[in-house]
Amino acid sequence: MTWTVTPEPHDSPAATALWRAYYTEVSDRYYLLHENRRTAPEELEREIARADWSDLTPPKGRLLVARLEGEPAGTAGVHLTTPTTAELKRVFVQPRMRGRGGAQLLVEAAENEARALGATRMILDTRHDLTEARALYTRLGYEETPPHNNDKYADHWFSKTL
Repeated sequence: MTWTVTPEPHDSPAATALWRAYYTEVSDRYYLLHENRRTAPEELEREIARADWSDLTPPKGRLLVARLEGEPAGTAGVHLTTPTTAELKRVFVQPRMRGRGGAQLLVEAAENEARALGATRMILDTRHDLTEARALYTRLGYEETPPHNNDKYADHWFSKTL
């Protein structure tokens, strides 16, 4: 089982397909928890169209795509919020490829990218229902902090010294 993690344009075909899978999963989880329904197709399309990933491009950011045996498997983004602080964004691994170490590889690669951009600290936010993500971040040395943004979907904020 061979993983690779490489930078890729945020609008590449692989990244676009992975964004769609990411949005579908996190949106469905949210609506199933709070409204007992899945995301309506028009809602999903509206959110995908609204998303702006330009901050995940050099010189202040990077999008990483993980592949398992050459197949696009997941993403992680990093962008500088200040000259020394980077934010980890949208860590995602396709459900059928989970449990094989891909998420940890993505986070570690994002931390390396953040260091290369000059960051000495990584921050992130996540939701309460994304328990797997919170467990991953804690296992990788992230500590919960007070909120660093006012994202209406964020319930937990983390930081790690790089």
